[in-house]
Amino acid sequence: MTSLAVSNAPQPTTAVHDGLPTPRRYWSVLAIWIAMAMSVLDSAIANVALPTIAHELHATPAASIWIVNAYQLAITVALLPLAALGDRLGYRRVYLAGLAIFTLGSLGCALSHTLVALTLARVFQGFGAAGIMSINAALVRFTYPQRLLGRGIGLNAVVISLAAALGPTVASAILSVASWEWLFAVNVPIGVVAIVIASRALPTAGGAKVRLDRIAAALNVLTFGLLIMGLEGLSRGDLAWGLGETGLGLVTGTILVRRELGVPAPLTPVDLMRIPIFGLSIGTSIVSFAAQMLAYVVLPFYFQGPLARTAVETGLLMTPWPLAVAVTAPLAGRLADRFPAGLLGGFGLALFALGLGALSRLHPGAGDLDIAWRMALCGAGFGFFQSPNNRAIVSSAPLNRSGAAGGMLATARLLGQTAGAVVAAMFFRLAGGGAMIGALLTAALVAAAAAGISLTRLRLAPARVAVAARSQARPS
Repeated sequence: MTSLAVSNAPQPTTAVHDGLPTPRRYWSVLAIWIAMAMSVLDSAIANVALPTIAHELHATPAASIWIVNAYQLAITVALLPLAALGDRLGYRRVYLAGLAIFTLGSLGCALSHTLVALTLARVFQGFGAAGIMSINAALVRFTYPQRLLGRGIGLNAVVISLAAALGPTVASAILSVASWEWLFAVNVPIGVVAIVIASRALPTAGGAKVRLDRIAAALNVLTFGLLIMGLEGLSRGDLAWGLGETGLGLVTGTILVRRELGVPAPLTPVDLMRIPIFGLSIGTSIVSFAAQMLAYVVLPFYFQGPLARTAVETGLLMTPWPLAVAVTAPLAGRLADRFPAGLLGGFGLALFALGLGALSRLHPGAGDLDIAWRMALCGAGFGFFQSPNNRAIVSSAPLNRSGAAGGMLATARLLGQTAGAVVAAMFFRLAGGGAMIGALLTAALVAAAAAGISLTRLRLAPARVAVAARSQARPS
């Protein structure tokens, strides 16, 4: 490990960024991948193990859902404040703190013996995961040379997709030989190893001498917390509370945006949203992830209902989607270093929409192969969109705002997923047994709309190149 020794001093702010030298780059990538895989796996694992945990802790299903919700809510409200903190204190510091908090939170989860204790530990763990996710894109940007950025983002997408795909399998394997506490305990030694590698290999970028606006951070927490809780309330049919919380969230969000206008480096990146390619790419991300989550929630019911598959068969039939993402994301990442994100993303989202439309046309006697190729088409299309879109978001921001760009990227993903889950719940509530096909057709239309948004970026391609070139000369 002696080859990993680096200075703790910040990188010169006037230096032109061109990534880390090898082999340090490989160690940095390893640390990034381990941390991201743990945070993504933990979400999938908890979903699968929820019935087991609820039974062991004598909790009702309605109460036990907070084991999942607490983690997701903590991540969402903390992403942008921690991203802003990374721009100010340095990305490695925030990432290491997040990794340490996540590891300690995992230990707390493993030692919990009541629902309240586990929920609080999950909140703590979620704040750690937010530290990892908010800074991830910035670290990838400073780890890879600019000419390889698309490739790096594509490989990052592979790790996330594989982690999401393996989550149910890992959870089932652990529960087959050990108690649910080990679902969280396994993170502790892995987290310690990741901290050791990350402390020596991650880039030392970031660290602008700007104070964090605590009022803006508080308003951010209120805005996203109220919006998510309000939307989930609406999905459960709790109209009064749902509308009230959503309305309050919109009010606090308006106050937050008005406060941030004109601020040089705002916590909520309204300055970056004014960059056309950045704003359109964020919009594309939100809409596409809404379509993805809408389909993800509905498909298991579709497979086990009209298509008469068992739970095990359903799990296997869901697998071609993330596997196809893992295959196409690196290819799309390489192409993104040469071709406009608007073109690649539009093509990928068009394939995604075709796959969703084809799934909605399945008949009750459809064979496994008929289902699998449609699922693979969805995954291939989504993977072809994701890497170029993420590259456009990250590279269009100035270097000194890389943390804010990464935080907004992760926030867009979570907002889209939340919206998709809410729409799926509304379909089930309003349409009952006929919800599945209608929901899939809606997801296909949303994906097609996202493809249209993506293609509008083609007229901005020259501007994107100019912005990216200017960002290399700005202070980091």
